[in-house]
Amino acid sequence: MSVAAHSEELLVPPAGGAAKAAAVSLKDRIETVLATVFGAIFLGLAVVVTVETAARKLFNVSLQGADELGGYALAVGSTIAFSLALMGRNHIRVDVFHEMFPRRVQAVLNWISIVSLAAFGLFIAYVAFKVIGDTMQYRSTAQTPWATPLIWPQGVWYAGLVIFALVATGYALRATALLFGGRIDTLNHDFHPKSAKEELKEELDDLAVRQATEGDKR
Repeated sequence: MSVAAHSEELLVPPAGGAAKAAAVSLKDRIETVLATVFGAIFLGLAVVVTVETAARKLFNVSLQGADELGGYALAVGSTIAFSLALMGRNHIRVDVFHEMFPRRVQAVLNWISIVSLAAFGLFIAYVAFKVIGDTMQYRSTAQTPWATPLIWPQGVWYAGLVIFALVATGYALRATALLFGGRIDTLNHDFHPKSAKEELKEELDDLAVRQATEGDKR
């Protein structure tokens, strides 16, 4: 590579770096919002279960809805977890032979993985839309003492599925652009299965942050 070409590469990163930083910031904001909603759902469920248990034990009274809310929380929380797992590269992949292949083969496998996941996300969003349509047509209600109109919890559940489908599709489009743009190393870096070393590093970094936070409190 010539000195001139090398100099041109040095001039490019600021714009590209700014775009990448913006993308990372957006990703972090989305993850924060989804994680906050996820935590709020199960924190609220924990409060309801606690009140239900105390009321039964102390006053022999039941809210008659904790089980129903638990089912809704699990359904909605799982759809949010799909997106969080995707953005954190936490979906399980069988990678016994992955590292043994040449990097171009790895790139193709990584591309197939994210495109397949996006196709699956769009498919389940399509099927769920038909479920929502049936619920609205028949005005279905839950077979519980509350007789909750199912369109409410199913609407939130469907929103979670749509978010997952959109996130997966966005990732698939980016992986496709990287593959056909010849950016093999970037594709492999961003979409390869998370290794045990990466998971260990994340845990150690998280531990260091917690220790620093505890030290500041003291």
